[in-house]
Amino acid sequence: MELGFVGAGRMGRPMVRRLVTAGHRVRVYARGAETREALARDGAEPVASLAAAARGAQVLFVCVLTDAQVREVCLDGRLVSALPAGSVLAVHTTGDPRTVLELAGRGVDVVDVPVSGGPHDIRAGRLTVFAGGERPAVERVLPALDAYADTVLHVGGLGAGQSVKLVNNAVFAAQLGMLAQAVRLGELLGVEERVLLDALSRGSGASNAAVASAARGGVGGLAVSAGAFLRKDLAVVTDLAGELGLPLGPLGPAVRALWELLPTDGD
Repeated sequence: MELGFVGAGRMGRPMVRRLVTAGHRVRVYARGAETREALARDGAEPVASLAAAARGAQVLFVCVLTDAQVREVCLDGRLVSALPAGSVLAVHTTGDPRTVLELAGRGVDVVDVPVSGGPHDIRAGRLTVFAGGERPAVERVLPALDAYADTVLHVGGLGAGQSVKLVNNAVFAAQLGMLAQAVRLGELLGVEERVLLDALSRGSGASNAAVASAARGGVGGLAVSAGAFLRKDLAVVTDLAGELGLPLGPLGPAVRALWELLPTDGD
């Protein structure tokens, strides 16, 4: 396939590598000369403008960090207007579901495809994708997603992928918050965090949060490594829940416990 890609960072670059390995032609927007050289070594075609990334693309992926950056690239950067007729804009970035609806309102086919997993999952080809959008548009993106995802769940119409990912991250954050409290209790009872997390990972209290925390050397280690992503996503889901008049309920205290562990934007 002819693909465009914007956002070849921590998550995006291993995606680009997998796409190239799978035989796709990938034009990647990159501002820095060093980044463009690295992408060329990966077999991609680095370009210096958004319009060049969009040119001829059957699917154009956006994999930047924040919802604000999606709007900056797609609207302020005129990426949407540069897309050829019949192409699909696929937004990997987790953000407000209303953003992809606004993009679709500009006359382009859009799918929201936020992911669950990290760079190691991308490299192994075992990423999970929550896809929202019209089924024909989602199906047009599948041949590309298959390069790095082993599970693509079509969860509903446009914006549903974002909604599922936000709820997923709220649950994950609540689990981490509960683990943080459990670790404190364990320490008061004389159990080391490392020992407790290993035991929880093997018992009925097992969860991905416990397994990942054990692998990172503790709940705090995981909170720091995933802090930038969790902080922005929790802010979005908390705002959306408040607008709907639905507090996070039982998730709230656990999420607040985790929030205390997350590094600030300046850390």
